[in-house]
Amino acid sequence: MDTFGQDLPAMFDGVILAAVATVLYVIVRCLNLTSPTAPPELTYQDTPLSHYLLKSCPMLTAEYVPPLLWGKSGHLQTAIYGKMGRFNTPTPCGLRKSLPMQDGATATFDLFEPLGEHSTGDDVTMVICPGISNHSENHYIRTFVDHSQRQGYRCAVLNHLGALPNVELTSPRMFTYGCTWEFASMVEYIKCAFPQTLLVVVGFSLGGNIACKFLGEKRSNQDQVLCCVSVCQGYSALRAQETFYQWDQGRRLYNFFLADNLKRLILSHRSSLFDVTRSSMEAADLSRLCRATSLSHIDDSIMRKFHGYNSLKEYYEMESCVHYIQNVTVPLLLVNSSDDPLVHHSLLSTPRTLAGKMMNVMFALTQHGGHMGFFEGAVLIPQPLTWMDKVIVQYADAICRWEKKQPAHSDRTFYLQGTAAVHTG
Repeated sequence: MDTFGQDLPAMFDGVILAAVATVLYVIVRCLNLTSPTAPPELTYQDTPLSHYLLKSCPMLTAEYVPPLLWGKSGHLQTAIYGKMGRFNTPTPCGLRKSLPMQDGATATFDLFEPLGEHSTGDDVTMVICPGISNHSENHYIRTFVDHSQRQGYRCAVLNHLGALPNVELTSPRMFTYGCTWEFASMVEYIKCAFPQTLLVVVGFSLGGNIACKFLGEKRSNQDQVLCCVSVCQGYSALRAQETFYQWDQGRRLYNFFLADNLKRLILSHRSSLFDVTRSSMEAADLSRLCRATSLSHIDDSIMRKFHGYNSLKEYYEMESCVHYIQNVTVPLLLVNSSDDPLVHHSLLSTPRTLAGKMMNVMFALTQHGGHMGFFEGAVLIPQPLTWMDKVIVQYADAICRWEKKQPAHSDRTFYLQGTAAVHTG
């Protein structure tokens, strides 16, 4: 008995050590601390342009190093982006513009003038389409705009219809997954107001879908456009919504929270959207909206009806850029992250296939970054600018210099041509 009593402290010490080891193991696994950092996986064709881009955009071939303690977790990258946007966010000064639409809606965008001369001496405008329910006042947009202004870019940022707080709708319609009307009106305004400007199209998440769809809808939409960059989009709404009901990577939970945010935004415009004298919405639609627990429920009850789609499948098919993106002929950089909890890996076959068969497309897939995070930093506190912010501007700078080198009135296709060999790595 005395011997057993003497062994108790050692037993408790063993239990404590085992518990500590278990906790540490769970932390290491959850935070992916053992996951190695690596350069983005690039898929592209062997062309003069791709060779030039690889030399001119060193960030595309260098290691992306996220903050050590939490940056290798796609969930934490996504959560911190969703909650804070960015750290030490600047406040760029812009001018808000309003554009009346044919159906009575009023599109708005914010215009930010460059803070210096562009490196090529040209007048270049970034036309930017934010993510779902986002606008020019979101922190990640403000950070990106400030960085772009300092590199000599004018920036025009679309405010998604209904997304701005305290700005009422003027028609019973909000933004949808792939409606390009407001973005097209903003681009047309920029072309008319600055006829000599060249355009760089940038889309984030849902905005990437809209930007690529806009460019592919009509060949004239690519006039004056130098290039396009799309970050963290899912390419096919139909396939994406199927994955949102899966529990791996917690997508079903993300689906619930995204739906809840969208529901609150729609309800904040209840008086406009459900006005019986102007809207086709009914009381039953409002009731279904209040019970909705997923994005597809909201899309079926409300969003598809803004444009008169007969079914949810028709809405997703018609509003996805996957049916238009092959018509884009300007240089196109598609960026995604392997640990993005919102974009299932099966959706990445679209950009990988495009980059494998289209000479103007490059697909960059990072090991880490989450959904729209891409934070950089040493250990804990990330830098104000993210890898994403810097890569977009570096790519745009390279394309501007590339175009500057080409002879006047040259055939763009000629300068894209190469051996058509596909590189992945």
